[in-house]
Amino acid sequence: MARKTDIPPSYYGEPRKFDPGFRGPIHNRGCTDVVCCVVFVVFILGYIALGTVAWIHGDPRKVVYPTDSHGQFCGQQGTPNANKAILFYFNILQCANPAVLINLQCPTTQLCVSKCPDRFATYLDMQYNYRYNKSYWEYYKQFCKPGFDNPRKSVAQVLRDEDCPSMIVPSRPFLQRCFPDFITRNGTLTVANKTVFKDGLGKTRSVIDLRDAAKDSNLEPRVNWTAIAGGITSLLDAKEVGMKIFEDYANSWYWILIGLVITMVVSLAFILLLRFTAGVLLWLIIFGVIAVVGYGIWHCYWEFSTLRGKPHGDGDVTISDIGFQTDFRVYLQLSQTWLIFMISLSVIEAVIIIILIFLRRRVRIAIALLKEGSRAIGYIMSTLFYPIITFVLLAICIAYWAVTAVFLASSGDAVYKVMSTQDKCMYANLTCDPETFSQTNVTKVCPGSQCTFAFYGGESLYHRYIFVLQLCNLLVFLWLVNFTIALGQCTLAGAFASYYWALRKPQDIPSCPLFSSFSRAVRYHTGSLAFGSLILAVVQMFRIVLEYLDHKLKGAHNAFARFLICCLKCCFWCLEHFIKFMNRNAYIMIAIYGKNFCTSAKDAFFLLMRNVVRVAVLDKVTDFLLFLGKVLISGSVGVLAFFFFTRKIPVIQEEVPSLNYYWVPLLTVIFGSYLIAHGFFNVYAMCVDTLFLCFLVDLEVNSGSAARPFYMSSTLRQILDKKNSKRRKDKR
Repeated sequence: MARKTDIPPSYYGEPRKFDPGFRGPIHNRGCTDVVCCVVFVVFILGYIALGTVAWIHGDPRKVVYPTDSHGQFCGQQGTPNANKAILFYFNILQCANPAVLINLQCPTTQLCVSKCPDRFATYLDMQYNYRYNKSYWEYYKQFCKPGFDNPRKSVAQVLRDEDCPSMIVPSRPFLQRCFPDFITRNGTLTVANKTVFKDGLGKTRSVIDLRDAAKDSNLEPRVNWTAIAGGITSLLDAKEVGMKIFEDYANSWYWILIGLVITMVVSLAFILLLRFTAGVLLWLIIFGVIAVVGYGIWHCYWEFSTLRGKPHGDGDVTISDIGFQTDFRVYLQLSQTWLIFMISLSVIEAVIIIILIFLRRRVRIAIALLKEGSRAIGYIMSTLFYPIITFVLLAICIAYWAVTAVFLASSGDAVYKVMSTQDKCMYANLTCDPETFSQTNVTKVCPGSQCTFAFYGGESLYHRYIFVLQLCNLLVFLWLVNFTIALGQCTLAGAFASYYWALRKPQDIPSCPLFSSFSRAVRYHTGSLAFGSLILAVVQMFRIVLEYLDHKLKGAHNAFARFLICCLKCCFWCLEHFIKFMNRNAYIMIAIYGKNFCTSAKDAFFLLMRNVVRVAVLDKVTDFLLFLGKVLISGSVGVLAFFFFTRKIPVIQEEVPSLNYYWVPLLTVIFGSYLIAHGFFNVYAMCVDTLFLCFLVDLEVNSGSAARPFYMSSTLRQILDKKNSKRRKDKR
């Protein structure tokens, strides 16, 4: 029956014409979007060249190993620092100065050491005790510059020449760096669990003296040292927790794998059983929602009647009479509140019932397509394992991007800059030479300044454009990731389209439909897939830039700028999701008809707009059922894992490993189960979307006659009151 509409039939394009030679994805096709394919290949070659250049100029040791003030690596084999893997700061408190945090560098001498100090000592302590016991100097000098061996040198000269730290404190290594062993207990700052200590002169000193020492070094007095101490302690405690978590993974990894295998089996069974349970699940949920809303209406009416029936109650008091109240329970004592609830729920109930009355056929079509999708996967089981290929390709892309980014970041020679704790130092951030720095007048003009290693770079063209190369690295990475996903979608679409356009199932389904579809996608449509994925990558790149700008403007007081950024983020989020939706359907049309990207996107868009109500119903029904399936599977496996790891299954209590935190493998199983279920259900969603487009084309081009039979299942024909001519035997 033709649908009446005010929109002319040609507004969204003419319906597709019948092609007597069409029997599914066409085999006689040519290459599409060749220019895009060439550009894509050139970019891949350029990406390989970029990685090669980064590998030549970069040095990952600059990322793996900490670097001292002279740019030398700590712990690198074959160097004087081979046995000195930890970085020690002469005065780590200077690193917290807000004047220097912007540069991510610390204006204090940094030295590679073999271990962190485990006691309190000052240079004066050492000189005093050295007269009686030379071992004090032997311990202290390991935290001085290599080659310095003059314990009688005056303190003023030592501090001027930066030969030794003025004080060492008990520290613990974290991230290959020595951090003071600060702990805040009941609001009291302690070091090594002590609030006081005795120096070499026998004088009792407080930990507060350590904090005050920062002020003597021209540090900002408003620094919250308690917060700094708490942050350092949190980092050190996190290391201990991390070790325990690592032990838990080592003891339970095989049980985690068993849980993930169970998830794979359950996901497969759930998809295959959807042909029998999809309708029951959906209708139960729909009628359940109707029943719950109906109960809500009855309860609101009961509360309303009870409050209105009270002789001296609040039945006549309105919301406007009492105004705004912070205790919202007050409103529940008003009959007007329950009247508003009852009216709102009644409107919702009426809308749901009206939608069901007028869209019941479309809901039945959606359910039938879901069942047909389960049947299609049952015939082409290999499609369920294609996500493994996608996962491997994505892993390669991510690994290459990460390695290239690291090598780019570590390219160049060591660059040294003047770091000063003074805000108005005229030499701050200027380049310097550590070998001749002490001979300049910088330290006289800016007392306490240091010539400190800043970063790796250079003045060549390559080094000046490192940031641009990092952006190119990110853009091509996004392009490759989206291309990998597009290749998977086009491959699956071709396989499932082969199923739909087989008149007799499974006899007419071609052999190896998944491999054939993959071959067609790579051989003929690399350019089209690259075109669609490039559009999406550019939009995602803009979103990343907006996120960066938003992060930079968080502390800004320009409300208009923040509002504009927020609006742009929202618009680009919507644009990205729309492009993803259109690309997905364009790839389906490419897999079936072999046209270029723009033509396929236009045909898919017009086809969907000619059936916009069916699209909306199917999309929401599919999303809901797949979300329900993922939650059910990950939740069920999670409950099973909880009972197992908490030893609540008597039969296998002895097999449960001993754990520090049982939630570590539990959360891993739940998260992994959701990802596995997501991978399986992505295949199922692609199957349903492909069958839906094929179904819409089937309705437009075929009439059910012997020459133009419908390819849809008998259930769909029955819902639509369509029949195939009896002159052609339909064995389905």
